[in-house]
Amino acid sequence: MDQTQIISAFVTLFVVIDPVGLAPLFIALTQDMTPQRRRLIGWRALAIAAALMTLFGLAGESILRGIGISLPAFRIAGGLLLFLTAIDMLFERRTERREGQARDEDDDPSVFPLATPLVAGPGALATMILLVGQNESAGHTLMIHLVMLAVLGIAALLFAMAGTISHLLGRTGTMVVTRLFGMLLAALSIQFVIDGLKGTGLF
Repeated sequence: MDQTQIISAFVTLFVVIDPVGLAPLFIALTQDMTPQRRRLIGWRALAIAAALMTLFGLAGESILRGIGISLPAFRIAGGLLLFLTAIDMLFERRTERREGQARDEDDDPSVFPLATPLVAGPGALATMILLVGQNESAGHTLMIHLVMLAVLGIAALLFAMAGTISHLLGRTGTMVVTRLFGMLLAALSIQFVIDGLKGTGLF
């Protein structure tokens, strides 16, 4: 795998995963949490996302084909799940739930929606399948997974800065960001659905 292919794979995964765009979403989904809990959730989400992308990079196409699921259907499902999260963010339902009852371990966005579909979403999983499929050699497969881990490392760095960013924004600023990115998430989820519908050949 030459340098051009490595750069191309990095740029592709960076754009699809979008660590810069994930940072404000991470802040919105972990607002009012302690720094320790926020770090735990961040690391857990990235670890789960890395495991999922590794799995799909190695055997994703076979898994989907084996259970009769197409990539377009996978995109549509991810979009619908993401839309539900966007609704919660837009109408402050997460905040209402937190203020109405004591927070416990069940209030954990690390698996859903952080690990999937935000980090390891349909686009990222499909991209891993496509990039690994370009060359079946072990060296190529290893390099694609190292590039994926590098992109997640950037996301981890930005997640670590979330507390500082949240402190600068304050509660009002965080609420504004939550609403704004709730709207962007809604649009992103609809785009996932549209892309999935296009992939079916129906449109």
